[in-house]
Amino acid sequence: MIDYTLISAVVIGIIVLLFLILKLRVQAFIALLIASIAVGVISGMNPSEIIKTMQEGMGNTLGFVAMVVGLGAMFGAILEHSGGAEALANFLVNKFGEKNASWALVIAGFFIAIPVFFDVAFIILVPIIYSLQRKTKKSLLLYGIPLLAGLAITHAFIPPTPGPVAVADILKADLGWVILFGFIIGIPTAVISGPIFGKYIANKIFVEAPQLTLDKLISEEFPPVGVIFSIIGIPILLIVSNTVLNSTLFSEGLIPFEVKSWLKMIGHPFTALIIANMVAWYVLGTRRNFTKENLLKITTKSMEPAGIIILLTGAGGVFKQVLVNTGTGEMLANYFANEGVSILLFAFLAAVIVRVLQGSSTVAMITAAGITAPLLAADISEIDKALLVIAIASGASILSHVNDSGFWLVSKYLGINETQTFKSWTLMTTILSVTGFVSVFIFSLIL
Repeated sequence: MIDYTLISAVVIGIIVLLFLILKLRVQAFIALLIASIAVGVISGMNPSEIIKTMQEGMGNTLGFVAMVVGLGAMFGAILEHSGGAEALANFLVNKFGEKNASWALVIAGFFIAIPVFFDVAFIILVPIIYSLQRKTKKSLLLYGIPLLAGLAITHAFIPPTPGPVAVADILKADLGWVILFGFIIGIPTAVISGPIFGKYIANKIFVEAPQLTLDKLISEEFPPVGVIFSIIGIPILLIVSNTVLNSTLFSEGLIPFEVKSWLKMIGHPFTALIIANMVAWYVLGTRRNFTKENLLKITTKSMEPAGIIILLTGAGGVFKQVLVNTGTGEMLANYFANEGVSILLFAFLAAVIVRVLQGSSTVAMITAAGITAPLLAADISEIDKALLVIAIASGASILSHVNDSGFWLVSKYLGINETQTFKSWTLMTTILSVTGFVSVFIFSLIL
């Protein structure tokens, strides 16, 4: 049975959230907390219970997310400043050749955005697509769109990037399964929204690279590409191995309990990222004559963008906890079950609506996860939870437009006007979103 007071509380809470962000330009962290309080008050929670719920939601969420996002940010900063990201992109472009450069760039974006934030990775790699355009005289979009697609997909689908980490934690999904399905679903999504769409739109819109007085030289001092692949692969391999070894794929007793316990610790995201950080610190830093002071400065600076993401995620956890403690989640879960509405579709559409209205994919992911988490059945499988994470990530990637900072970043660096940005970048994010969700839906039917 539907309790219209609780439904009204959720609707008003979301309206308050969007009004604060869109109209009053209140920081999303504060807006999420105010919206959470509004839901609690309207649903009839007493004041002390609201405060207790906020503490519970924040504490439960940040225990995991703060460590993973912080460690991931430091790892990415070392890779960025060592020249590792650029070395990897240059290597792939050289190996694939100019003719297949768009495929090289989507692969480069796909791997580089695992440890490096989207906007940072894009700015680092922009000179490569400029150089390619000047050599081939083809539209800059032929190279820019595949690079952006690779970066955007990994940024949304594959931990330890903050968005999927936050959603996985709110939904209590295993990061190993999220990484695995992020890769599986990300590959066809990258192919369709990257090189295929890039080739199409490049034939429609010709864009030249901006004129520079001096092209950036490719440094011979970049770290070896094999080392970069290995370092990026360390946390991914450890986390996925831990998930697979502790899954039902291996019969009970096949691996001794003590061995399994140690493997579980080493393959936990905390330990895996600590190991990756220390290897990167030594191999890309100390061994290449970075001073200890420089490394400390680089890693400390990386905490600045991580801080707001951590706080936003905590606020999303508060919103989720209010829905749980008011009983709204359980009521909606029963309603959707009776009506036969797919939770995947609900989660996807929730992320789409918030994304389109307020712009930030991170806020859209966290809000959608907070609304969806209380609807999960107790017996939902880890695979289904991982697919749900990707469904939310797909919805939160859709239709980037003027209220998204990414829209203006792409417009500025590719040198295109708003109309061209809509026809290229905005359409690419929409193709990415729909392809990702359709892939998730197909997997949910098969598995």
